Amino acid sequence: MDPETSGTSGPGGFFALRTAPPPTGGDHRPLARLYGGGDGGDAPLHARVDRVAARLGAPERRVGASVAHLGLAARLWSTALGPAALHGRFPALGPADLHWDPALGSPDDLWWGGADTRPATVAALREAVQEAHLVPLHAAFARDGRISPRLLWGNAGSALAGALRELTRWARAHGRPAAAERAAALVQGLFDHPDLAGTVRGPALRRASCCLYYRCPSGGLCGDCVFDHAPGTGLERQPPAP
Repeated sequence: MDPETSGTSGPGGFFALRTAPPPTGGDHRPLARLYGGGDGGDAPLHARVDRVAARLGAPERRVGASVAHLGLAARLWSTALGPAALHGRFPALGPADLHWDPALGSPDDLWWGGADTRPATVAALREAVQEAHLVPLHAAFARDGRISPRLLWGNAGSALAGALRELTRWARAHGRPAAAERAAALVQGLFDHPDLAGTVRGPALRRASCCLYYRCPSGGLCGDCVFDHAPGTGLERQPPAP
């Protein structure tokens, strides 16, 4: 949650969730409108992908789409996993109550207009994030342009693993080992699902597919990249994922 609005402290960054419209204003709309598609509902996502692709100088639009998707997936997982691990409950992030402005960055991009919370269980997290958000979000990205479902689920797995790493680091640094243990148990359970199983591998949770960021002029390899070296050098471990 956002410490400015909730009175609690936590990891911040991608974990922050405003509980009131940001003072910067903007053009927030319920994510349910994006997932619904019709009546211009896809336009904000299309604009977001274009903006990210232009900022990165992406050689293909789907590279911008992948990076845009990875950022939003990270926000969705983090805003649920953080309070679940730290407090044993998390906000009921229904798509009608979670508002998004594609022109803003974290934490101003999301604000939550709900009031209910849910227990910190694997089933509740899966329903709230994976089923209620990621499944329709992937459908929205598919409407926006050509992008592999494997890439999108790889991003989702990478985002979940990244949230766990950051939360574990923060919890250990702040004397909250129980929170780190709870986060690890929840994430382990979340990865036990066909859509997420195998998206990351090994104790380091290194991803099994590529987000395509390396293709940007200023890009490189992410910290959990499937490759040891950038493709095209002849030193990579395996071919790029689709």
